[in-house]
Amino acid sequence: MSTAPWPRDPAQDARRQQLPQQSQPYPGWTESMDPRPDHGEDSYRGSDLLTDRVALLTGGDSGIGRAVALAFAREGADVVFTHLKEEAEEARTTAVLVEAAGRRAVPVVCDIREEASCRALVDTTVSEFGRVDVLINNAAYQMARPEGIAGISTDQFDRVVRTNLYGMFWLCRMALPHIPTGGSVINTASVQGYRPSPHLLDYAMTKGAIVTFTQGLAQELASGGIRVNAVAPGPVWTPLIPATLPDTREFGKEAPLGRAAQPSEIAPAYVFLASSRASFITGEVMNVTGGTPLP
Repeated sequence: MSTAPWPRDPAQDARRQQLPQQSQPYPGWTESMDPRPDHGEDSYRGSDLLTDRVALLTGGDSGIGRAVALAFAREGADVVFTHLKEEAEEARTTAVLVEAAGRRAVPVVCDIREEASCRALVDTTVSEFGRVDVLINNAAYQMARPEGIAGISTDQFDRVVRTNLYGMFWLCRMALPHIPTGGSVINTASVQGYRPSPHLLDYAMTKGAIVTFTQGLAQELASGGIRVNAVAPGPVWTPLIPATLPDTREFGKEAPLGRAAQPSEIAPAYVFLASSRASFITGEVMNVTGGTPLP
């Protein structure tokens, strides 16, 4: 089994930069993507960094979420993860990867836009495992509007805010009584939170808010020994891209490295922040942007 991250050589790098034009209905499907995303299936090797931890992860069916679930499992963690009803097949694939690593996978159909669904998710996790060692708020919604703010309907704005912010807020509030000292919260921010693209205005706004929320909550919870951090990815090749952006051919080329990341290249940041190696790190935003400098 290779341990090298994708891409493995400059020639492959050059080929992978040339993403073909493609589109899918939302939320997008991994199997239909060209090329197929790499979640670390053949490359990620664990080092017992998260042995017997319990992770609660939103949006674990595909993309960054699937890569994080796989990496956490191979580091020794059990994983409860959410997916939408229409993503059941994607979720089964993630569950198989977690279980192949010898850990428990608990997929939960959950729309985090609904407060009751978030409460049921936390209740399920506590019922199954008794605690939440790591809460990872990863699920998000975006939909590009090339015409700018005039094209953002109130319904879309509401969906973006409720998915990206309300769900994170509710889950942090509800999970907190079940996170022990030494536990952590990791939120998924974005390069968009600092360098917003006009066609993703509403999405970028929420990612900026996630940064502020992370830094504020980190200060509140520090005295209890609970760390709160965020990961800010740059462009990443996930099903959300062909499902929400009109042009995939240029995706990622704006990054200094000249390409989009694979989900497997983002997951190690979450592993590090959840592990004891980051025991003195809280209120931090780890930038995984392919070279785009952020504050």
